[in-house]
Amino acid sequence: MSRNAAFDPPPAARAYRLRTARGEFAAVDSPAADGVEPRGTVLLLPGFTGSKEDFTLLHEPLAARGYRTVAVDGRGQYETGGPEHDESAYAQPELARDVLAQAAALGTPLHLLGHSLGGQIARAAVLLDHAPFRSLTLMSSGPAQISVPQQQRVKLLRDALAVMSMAEVWETMQTMGAPEEVSGPGEAPGPGGPGGDPVDEERLRLRWLTTKPAQLLAAGSQLCSEPDRVAELSVLPLPFHVLSGERDDTWPLPLLDDMALRLDARRTVVTGAEHSPNADRPLHTATALADFWDTTTAA
Repeated sequence: MSRNAAFDPPPAARAYRLRTARGEFAAVDSPAADGVEPRGTVLLLPGFTGSKEDFTLLHEPLAARGYRTVAVDGRGQYETGGPEHDESAYAQPELARDVLAQAAALGTPLHLLGHSLGGQIARAAVLLDHAPFRSLTLMSSGPAQISVPQQQRVKLLRDALAVMSMAEVWETMQTMGAPEEVSGPGEAPGPGGPGGDPVDEERLRLRWLTTKPAQLLAAGSQLCSEPDRVAELSVLPLPFHVLSGERDDTWPLPLLDDMALRLDARRTVVTGAEHSPNADRPLHTATALADFWDTTTAA
């Protein structure tokens, strides 16, 4: 779980429910800063056990560069509804169609960014239809399934969810430590969140309890079985960006380096960051993202 989530959006942002042809999605929408030339709109997709709050620390620095940012909770994540027990509702093609519906509702060409699991969903969306998007950024999201040690951790979580309530699993995770993909490197339980601010444990708990068990089960299966689709992606006429921290146990850096080469993508490694550079080093991450988007020329 992204324990570095900052739950309070910046003053200029607004939280609302984005209405789409596939239902409503909880969103935080932050405009470009006043007096700054608008440069584009970005759709941000969170990862496994995450939420739109994982991007809170990116909104203001990206607004200062002229980018409107829209972070969403996916189907079954935190404040977006979904079935409790029907895993088929969270199959990757369904989630990819949700992203296309979100893009249609926003009504403008978008830069698309997905973190971890969100990167694989973003990839699936552009493979269905790349037309709504100006670029694709894969943040700490690799070419195929997660590493074997992480698969083992996700299996432990899936096994726990099969016999325990969400509240019981939460209490167990606090005692034993969550899976790395759930509590990524650099996001382990500790005394503070970004910038040393206290972690809001109660809101983290609420986020966990309101995420749908079926979404977690389906997402865990996807992470452990995702095929390599880089060749399919590489033929699309989109600019690509592969961004990560300098350490990542979920997809080791050599895999991300190789994926960037195969995609002819910009490659950014954020020093001092691990699986969640958006939380570990938000200003450096925002600068790298905006620098990439500034270079794109697609309509």
